[in-house]
Amino acid sequence: MKLGNFSVSLAVKNLDQSMAFYTKLGFEKLHGEETQGWVILRNEQCTIGLFQGMFEKNIMTFNPGWDSDGNTLSEFDDVRELQKRLKGQGIALTVEAEPESTGPASIVIEDPDGNQILIDQHV
Repeated sequence: MKLGNFSVSLAVKNLDQSMAFYTKLGFEKLHGEETQGWVILRNEQCTIGLFQGMFEKNIMTFNPGWDSDGNTLSEFDDVRELQKRLKGQGIALTVEAEPESTGPASIVIEDPDGNQILIDQHV
């Protein structure tokens, strides 16, 4: 199962303070819009997203179709195929993609400890 690019999405209370903290750790802004409450930061191959007011918990995020630099891959496992395989293995989804759709879509699962995993396809 190819899940694509990995990052951690952090639910933060104060975006500016969190950005300042992670910048001190060597992270640099890659994408984002502070006025919308989110930024994506990078330190070498480590990617984190900081999100203020968008969700309650931290989330592990995978992006099928993207490499670690956000470039589109020529071959990847579509999120709808991943959804079908996960359901076939008895894994419950808390958010499902429309099975007959194409292009961007997302699904959400939780591990046995309640940690959320977002599989978010942008292509």
